[in-house]
Amino acid sequence: MAELLHRTLFVPGPAGRLECMLKLPAPGAEGSGAAVICHPHPLFGGTLHNKVVHAAAEALVAAGLPTLRFNFRGAGGSGGAHDGGRGEQDDLQAMLDHLEARFPGRPLVLAGYSFGAYVALRVGCRDGRAAALIGIGLPITMMTFDFLAECDRPLTLIQGDQDMFGPLPLVMAVAATLPQGARVVAIPGAAHNFAGRLEELALRVGEAVPVELVGGRSE
Repeated sequence: MAELLHRTLFVPGPAGRLECMLKLPAPGAEGSGAAVICHPHPLFGGTLHNKVVHAAAEALVAAGLPTLRFNFRGAGGSGGAHDGGRGEQDDLQAMLDHLEARFPGRPLVLAGYSFGAYVALRVGCRDGRAAALIGIGLPITMMTFDFLAECDRPLTLIQGDQDMFGPLPLVMAVAATLPQGARVVAIPGAAHNFAGRLEELALRVGEAVPVELVGGRSE
């Protein structure tokens, strides 16, 4: 059964194949959506196996969403080379196309951590398949998130209150300027890598899934 619920696959991407891992909810626990989560900066060791990405993905699966995590171009077993967040948006679009083909008509939850949050939110704000967006550990001192001002998707931002790359007051200030609003969830004592706070992070990710997409619990 584990092989059926958790599998590694390669999906064609715009710069070469993209290495992915897909995990399905247990039978009887599946909801009505699907999810994808993006990893942190590959030039600093970010891959789909990152601990924050893994914890968030497990929370999404527990909420009933088939969840895809993948390596951006040039990371792990994915082809191509890092493109500074530009081509990576095309990689994510390929993942959305794959999810749509595998789970036709399902609304999608797009999540990302750090650099992956930039990519996920950037794509999710313009892609009509996105039902909800989850940004984890926004590196707001290193990348601009001005595009959020024109985003109309339900948005949750999960930030450690000790994050040196995304100070919580700055994240809250950005959220306060958004016409559509955003839910900011602070994780007390958490640094950018959420060390020692992964269980709480997972809980907050699960809470960010729209209730209408959440599945039941298997026996």
